[in-house]
Amino acid sequence: MTTDAPPAAAARTLFHLAFHVTHLDEARRFYGQVLGCTEGRSTNTWVDFDFFGHQLSLHLGEPFKTTRTGQVGEHLVPMPHFGLILELPAWQALAQRLRDARVDFVLPPQLRFEGQPGEQATMFFCDPFGNPIEIKGFASLAQVYAS
Repeated sequence: MTTDAPPAAAARTLFHLAFHVTHLDEARRFYGQVLGCTEGRSTNTWVDFDFFGHQLSLHLGEPFKTTRTGQVGEHLVPMPHFGLILELPAWQALAQRLRDARVDFVLPPQLRFEGQPGEQATMFFCDPFGNPIEIKGFASLAQVYAS
């Protein structure tokens, strides 16, 4: 099958990530109240969240081990990590929401690659269980893969 549309534009797909947390009520507070994610299905051992249009499944267990080995500019950030990309106004609103909630940033909200292809805002933080999250913001999502 051939198409003129790039694969990402051919059909909307959702990303799913399942990982461990140690306390479901604390996960509900952080992902639901702090990040503003809508809770989905749950049992006594896991809970799903709508993570900005993608599915996170948080299961009781030992969170994955991370190390600060990811080189981002002059900073070392936790690896592995997950996150998402937002348009800049939504990124700015989330950054303020996190500041208001007094989230401890691994890498505080800042601009990276200023004036270059792929210019982006970024911030790193961890959930209460040590799971690292990066949120990027772009003025235009068309610039995500700019080189």
